[in-house]
Amino acid sequence: MKILPNDGISAEAVKFLEAKGFEVFNVKVAQEQLAKFIQDNNVEVLLVRSATQVRKDLIDSCSTLKIVGRGGVGMDNIDVDYARNKGIQVINTPAASSHSVAELVFAHFFTLVRNLQEANRNMPLEGDHNFSKLKKAYSDASELGGKTLGVVGFGRIGQEVAKIGIGLGMRVIASDVEPITKTLTLDFFDGQKVDFQITTITLDEVLKNADLISLHVPKQKKYVIGKEELEKMKKNVVLVNASRGGVVDETALAAALNENKIWGAGLDVFENEPTPEITLLMNPKLSMSPHIGGSTQEAQDRIGIELAEQIVRFYQK
Repeated sequence: MKILPNDGISAEAVKFLEAKGFEVFNVKVAQEQLAKFIQDNNVEVLLVRSATQVRKDLIDSCSTLKIVGRGGVGMDNIDVDYARNKGIQVINTPAASSHSVAELVFAHFFTLVRNLQEANRNMPLEGDHNFSKLKKAYSDASELGGKTLGVVGFGRIGQEVAKIGIGLGMRVIASDVEPITKTLTLDFFDGQKVDFQITTITLDEVLKNADLISLHVPKQKKYVIGKEELEKMKKNVVLVNASRGGVVDETALAAALNENKIWGAGLDVFENEPTPEITLLMNPKLSMSPHIGGSTQEAQDRIGIELAEQIVRFYQK
C-alpha cells in the first residue's frame, strides 16, 4: 500500500504509517505530473492540503486511487462527490486544526486593535528618527476585553474562537445557517472546567452588534460579506476572514477600509490565491497572512496522525 502526501505530512504520521506496513513517498509532485506519478507508482492513497487540486480529470486518470485525504476542514480543492461516486473514500480532519485557526484569528484581532500591522511596517523605516510621532499615531488603540465578538459560522472553529473570546472577557454572539444552541467548555491548566451556553442569532443581528467579527463558513455561490453587509457593521468594527477566499467581497472591503467605514480587517485567505490583489497587499488597514490558519507544528501533528489512523482503519476493514 503506497501513500503520497503531496502537500506534506508530519514525521510522526510517516513513522506511524510505515510501522503499519505502508510505503510513504516523501516527495512533492507538480500538479501536471501528478496523475502519471500516481499511476506509475501504484499510489492508493493521495493526501493533500489546500495546494493540490483533486479534480475529475485527475480522478479519471488514476485507477489505483482508493483514498483521497484532505489535511484540514474544507475540501473545496477536491471533487468530493465525483470521487465517492467512483468508489474512492474521501476523508478529512475537521477537528485537528480548529484551535490553531482560532488562535490566528486572535493574532489578527490583536494586531489590528493595537495598530501593529502599521507599526511593524513603519518602525524599521522611521523608528530611529520619528519615534515620538509613531508613538502618538499608534496610541489610538483598543482592548478586546469587554467588547462584543461576533462569530459567523458556529461549527468547530467558530466555537474555538468563541472560547478564546470568552476567556478574554468578551461578550460572544454567533450566527449559523440554522438556529442552534451549543455548550462550550473552557478547560483550564489546573483541571477546572467552566461551561458557557450560546444560542445563535441572525446574521443581521451579529453584523449590527459586534465590535469584532470572525468568519467561519464554507465558500458560497455568492459573497457572505459584501457591500450591503459591510454597511450594517459598526464604524469601528474589525473583521477577520480565516475561512475561505471568496467569502468576502474584497473590492467592497477595500472600499469600506479606504472610506473609514470600518476600523480594519484581517485576511488569511484571498479570492485570488496564490496571487492576491496588490491593492489589498498594500492597504495599511489590513493585517494579512498567507493561508496559514492550520499551519502550526501541533496542528500538523494532529492532522497527520488523524489521517493516518483513518487510513489504517480503512485497510483493516
